[in-house]
Order: sequence, then structure tokens, then C-alpha cells
Amino acid sequence: MDHQTITQLSGTFGVVFFTVMFAIVLVYALWPRNKKKFDHAARLPLEKD
Repeated sequence: MDHQTITQLSGTFGVVFFTVMFAIVLVYALWPRNKKKFDHAARLPLEKD
């Protein structure tokens, strides 16, 4: 394997890895069971101490 092949494979792996990670985070954020947690977190800055 030469340098160009390794560079191309690592670039492809990086794109696939970050696409999969983005999809996982998106599914987690939009999962209906997590709505209550995110709504509570969104209101935290507005609550008085």
C-alpha cells in the first residue's frame, strides 16, 4: 500500500464514520422518549434560582 491509497481509505473511513455518528445523534435527539428531557433542558436557563 502506498501513501495515496492509505490517505484515500482514511478519508473514506472518516466520512462514513462521521455520517454514522451524525445519524445516531439525530435519532437520539428525535426519539420520542427523550422529548421530556430536552424540553426540561431547554427551560433551565429561564428558571430562577
